[in-house]
Amino acid sequence: MSGLVGMEELKKMIKEIYAWLYINKKREEQGLKAGKQALHMMFKGNPGTGKTTVARLLGKLFLNMNILSKGHLIEAERADLVGEYIGHTAQKTRDLVKKALGGILFIDEAYSLARGGEKDFGKEAIDTLVKHMEDSNDKFVLILAGYPREMENFLSLNPGLRSRFPFIFDFPDYDVNELMDIAGHMMNDRQYQFSTEAYKKLKDHFMDVKYNQTPRDFSNGRYVRNIIERSIRTQSMRLLEEESFERNELLTLTSSDIQL
Repeated sequence: MSGLVGMEELKKMIKEIYAWLYINKKREEQGLKAGKQALHMMFKGNPGTGKTTVARLLGKLFLNMNILSKGHLIEAERADLVGEYIGHTAQKTRDLVKKALGGILFIDEAYSLARGGEKDFGKEAIDTLVKHMEDSNDKFVLILAGYPREMENFLSLNPGLRSRFPFIFDFPDYDVNELMDIAGHMMNDRQYQFSTEAYKKLKDHFMDVKYNQTPRDFSNGRYVRNIIERSIRTQSMRLLEEESFERNELLTLTSSDIQL
């Protein structure tokens, strides 16, 4: 979790869960009751803010903490849960929960389950999920995710849901410094570095995007990744044409390589 940019609230929650588990063990050693808590969550955030990445990391962490027996992540959306006739949805949803036992069931754009009104089978999926949350409370973690406004509307239409999710996290859009941190992590992972001019060009672009003209397709971390990958391809073409293969050349993205 330390490698995640921002997300202080989430990191605090992980520390609290670790402390709770540790103290639970100490209580058991003293013959005291060790309680159980539901860990179902909601993630509210725009695309590219790290929701799926965090869900995958939580699976591994909860496995290491002995909260989950497998720690795997099952990703799902409306089509994976909602069937085409009466009874089909409940069966599809049950099958999905069964696959997720021991791990995390991550449902993106969860509000789409409520988009069709009373006659839509999405409500059946919600009801089936709620039942499994009660019956298999400590056997899997359910995470519902999606855009902030739509998730709030979803909760207002299903008022009983909010209390079933003790952890509701906001994943805000990254600021300029956080976007640069993400770019730095991506470069380090790939064994690249920015020239001074390339770093400035990218930071100036992020400032322009954030404060002047946020594009409709701005997707936070994904937006950064796409720029990095385009720029690496441009650098590859430049080095091939220049026949320049020195170590520092192979490592460095120059200002002309940065493709915005």
